[in-house]
Amino acid sequence: MKREEALGLLKQHVHNKNLVNHCLACEAIMRRLAQHFSEDEELWGLSGLLHDLDYDYTKDKPEEHGLKSVEILGDLVSTEIKNAILAHCEKKEPETLMEKALYAVDPTSGFIVAAALIKPEKKLEVVDVPFLLNRFKEKGFAKGANRDQMKSCESIGLSLEEFYTLSLEAMKGISKEIGL
Repeated sequence: MKREEALGLLKQHVHNKNLVNHCLACEAIMRRLAQHFSEDEELWGLSGLLHDLDYDYTKDKPEEHGLKSVEILGDLVSTEIKNAILAHCEKKEPETLMEKALYAVDPTSGFIVAAALIKPEKKLEVVDVPFLLNRFKEKGFAKGANRDQMKSCESIGLSLEEFYTLSLEAMKGISKEIGL
């Protein structure tokens, strides 16, 4: 599946603009991580773009999240992408580098958005890594962003600081597209 097809499929199944932007942010971060690790950017990017494909169907049935995406995708994408989707929502243990990366990326994109939105400018350009690291320590900030899941970046050989650096860089690269 090519990116444009995947984006069309995402927009067909996900109707919340903020969730589409979340998927775009996850795609950008996954692509940046693929570059960092000399992995397949297209493959990694598609896993980020499609990871919440089923959200509109499963938001009230979390036990089905991920499983429905795999069903919708069928043979359109590789097993690696489907496994990453399942791993991000704990339907399988993250085993591969890509699976572990997507697991850590999912809450991180929302965390970074929350950091931008508390700034007066409401723009990613004014967010920096020290600001993110300080907010990470505040349990009341972005409560929905699972700290342990973000910290799992260490399982792919990145410190939280390195992970935030790559993630923020990726999101700043698409800031206009996601309205931040």
